[in-house]
Order: sequence, then C-alpha cells, then structure tokens
Amino acid sequence: MKNILFLPIAMFAFGMDAYVVAGIIPDISTSFQITEAETAQMVTAFTLCYALSAPILATLLVSFPTKKALVLSMLMFIAANLVTIFSTHLTMLLASRALAGIGAGIFSPLAAASAASLVPADKKGRALGLLLGGMSAGTVVGVPAGLALATWLGWQGVFAVVIGIAIIGLIGVVLGVPQICVAPPPSLKARVALLASRSVSTTITVTFLTAVASLGLYSYLAPVITGITQQTNLTPYLWVWGLGGMVGSFTIGHLIDWVKHPRAILLGILTLMSLAILSIPSSLPLPSIIAFVPFFLWGAAGWSSLAPQQHTLISLQPEHSAAVVALNSSSNYLGGAVGTLLGGLWLGHGLSVTQLVYAAAAVGGVAVAIQIGILRQSAHSVATRCPDA
Repeated sequence: MKNILFLPIAMFAFGMDAYVVAGIIPDISTSFQITEAETAQMVTAFTLCYALSAPILATLLVSFPTKKALVLSMLMFIAANLVTIFSTHLTMLLASRALAGIGAGIFSPLAAASAASLVPADKKGRALGLLLGGMSAGTVVGVPAGLALATWLGWQGVFAVVIGIAIIGLIGVVLGVPQICVAPPPSLKARVALLASRSVSTTITVTFLTAVASLGLYSYLAPVITGITQQTNLTPYLWVWGLGGMVGSFTIGHLIDWVKHPRAILLGILTLMSLAILSIPSSLPLPSIIAFVPFFLWGAAGWSSLAPQQHTLISLQPEHSAAVVALNSSSNYLGGAVGTLLGGLWLGHGLSVTQLVYAAAAVGGVAVAIQIGILRQSAHSVATRCPDA
C-alpha cells in the first residue's frame, strides 16, 4: 500500500480545485469586475473537461508509459493553476480551469488503475477507496479550508495552496510509484454502449440529475447565502455541509450492507436532499442552529448518493463493473458542470438566488420521480419472474 499513499494526496488537490471557487466567488468577481454567475463558470470549465477527458484521453494514452502519463498530467494540472493565479481576464481564467480539469481527468483513471495493480487482490477495494476518499475530502474539507485561507492569502493564495498539495502528490508519484503497465480504462465506446440498457441509462440519468441539483447549487453557495441573509461569513455553512458529507460518506456503506436495498435507500436519500434544499430559503433567516440543519442534511445526502448507484449498476452489469462505475462517475461530474452552467444562465437573466434554490430542489424532485419509476419497474420485474404459485 505504501506505493500508492501519495496518490490520494493528488486526488485531494483535484477535489479541492474543482469546487473551491464556490467559497471565493465574491473575491474573484471583484478582482475581475465580472458577475458571480460568470465567475462560477470556472467550476463548469473544470468539471466539464474532467468529465469528458477522463474517458477519452485516458483511453488514448493507454499505450503511453503509465508513470510518465501520471507525472505529465500532474505537471499540466500544476501549470494550469499557476495560469489561474496570474490570469488577467475571464477567457484566460476559464481556459486555465479547463486545462486543470483535463490534467485531473487524465490522472484520475490512471491512478485508479495503478493503485489496483500495485496492491494485493484483497486490498484493491481499500486502495480504490483511498483514492475516492482523497477526492471527496478535497471537496468536503478542502473547500471550507480554502475559504478560511482566502481571508489571509487572498483567492490567489488558495490556488497556491492547491499547487503546494499537488506538488507533494507529484513528488510522491515520482519517488513512490514504480514503472508499471496497467490495463486500459474502459473506452468511451464501451461506456456509451452500456446506455443501450434501459435500466443502466435510467440509473445514470438519476446520477446526472442529482449532480445537477446538488453540485450545481453548491457552486453558488456564496451568492445564495449572501443574497438571502446578507451574511458574508460563509465558512460555517461550508463546514456544516462538509461535515454532513463526511457523515454520509462514512455511513452509507454500512446502511447498504444492513438494508440490502440500494435503490430504496437512494429514494430516501434523494427525497431528503430535495427537501433539505427546498427548506434553505425559509431556514436561513432563522437562528444558526436551525439554519445549519438543511446544509448538513444536503451534504450528507449528496455525498451518500453515489454508493447506492454503484451497487445498483454493478448488479445490473457485473461483467462490465469497471465500465458502469466509470460511466456513473463521468455522469456525476457532467451533471455538476451542467448544473453550474444552468445556474449561471439563471442568474444572468436576472432571476433571484431564492428561485435558483427552488429550481435545484425541483430538479431533485425529478430525480425522485424517476427513482420511484425505477423501483416500480424493479418490483414488476420481480413479480413477473416469480408469479404466485
């Protein structure tokens, strides 16, 4: 396991880099004299390029030496963040975020394949869990920590911290990861072919809509809180959301093992998430102890939603488990990118942040409706296979 210990550090940098903008939107908007909706497109640029480059470029680079590809993608990520720091206009800023997303998108699947090949078979699950945990921790913990750092370092300093973390990960890759050849990640064609299955496509659609609602709205947390309450201290809300995310991430696996019905669990998670988001405008003006509750529940539900989906998809396509899990991950980040883009268009047309919150809750409601349909179809299929005697 020691050969892969630095890979989660790199993944932490990616997770932090993807959504740290959510907490520092006002600072960046002021620096560039642009709207908050335009600033939030930094998240769209990163997550969209991450979602698309992961299946496409990682497959094209399969004949390239794995360690060299890991090192070069990290260097690309670091260079892109340097460009972000020294950007002088919006186009340069967005281009740098896109380049950072491409670097992260190349690194992530290759890191997962490397981790799986460098540990014994009985530790592969733990190794992959470390990588996923590193990236989720980067978003859950790194984003509020970045906002706190921005108070002393400015928004450019936050990206400098990301670079520092990435350099540690890069050094670990150079010194700790041996020269290896890994199995190719699932190709884009293999992932898309799986969508021909209705059960897979509807499951992936739910993942996409969940990300549109949850990650899309998270990108606008700063203008939402400021717009509804006029508060400028966002750090407590980010920490509460992150704490909920950690609780959800660590408990969902046990819940799935106990209940053994991941689709039903997901329905409860989506309902909780949608109701929590819906209650934000009415709860924010209330005392903090009450105002924090929806953010905790939202974070817990949002971060616990992927595991049931992975269980469901693997049970649907056990012979293509790697491909369906990769497709689910791409759908998640693509949903976050689309949600952020739509949120920017929404605010850019003069609609209020309160309406944006309600729109996110409505998208979550659509995901709930589809999940109910999935459960009904599943129950009907079971009844058809097992008629009454």
